[in-house]
Formats: sequence, structure tokens, C-alpha cells
Amino acid sequence: MEEVKTLFFDTYALFEIVHASKNYHVYAQKDVSVITTKLNLMELYYSLLRLYGKAKAEEAFNFFNEFCVKYNDNVIKEACEFRHENYKRDISYIDCIGYIIAKRMGIGFLTGDEQFENFKNVEFVR
Repeated sequence: MEEVKTLFFDTYALFEIVHASKNYHVYAQKDVSVITTKLNLMELYYSLLRLYGKAKAEEAFNFFNEFCVKYNDNVIKEACEFRHENYKRDISYIDCIGYIIAKRMGIGFLTGDEQFENFKNVEFVR
């Protein structure tokens, strides 16, 4: 039996999965478990709505919605502290929340956002 690898997918990663990016093909397999948040889905929905229209945006939102996790106030506070510590990188609040969730869950943070290159616990894929 294959071991399932769980990763937090930021919006960049979700977008690449929707577009069947060859660099993200390995992350679209059955042995990879997706974790994300409603905020990441909001960003994805907007991008797809703008590029392709409501039907494509709805399809992706509905597909990834089951992988969303909830978080508490302490995650928000820790994400703000992380953003403050890394203010020169100009990391979005949404990405800070995702990174902290991944860290707390002990899973990798999957992204292609340059702000996260060379960070601990990050699978950086372009």
C-alpha cells in the first residue's frame, strides 16, 4: 500500500493543478492529499472567473472545497507574526495563514511563489 503524502496547497499550487501543469502533475496523483483554506479558494475562484468565466470557477471551487480546513484565532495571530518577521518578502496574509497551518499540521507547504523559496517546510515548484 502506498503512503499518502499530505501537503498544504496554496493558491499558486491549486491554479497549477487546474491548468494541468507538467511540474505539478505529481501532486495531482491519488497518493497526495490536499489541504487548503476557503481563502485560497477565494483567490482561485476569482482568478478563474476572470480568465475563464463562472462555470470553470465553480467547478474548481466545488472540487477543492472538501479539502478546506478551518483555523482558529491563534493561527491568524501567528500568521501576522510570521508576516511581520518576513515583511521584506511582502508575503500575502492568505499565504501566511496557509504556511502557519502547514507548519502546525507538520506538513509541507506547496507553492511556486518566489517569496517562499528557500523557506523551511516548503516544496517550491515552478
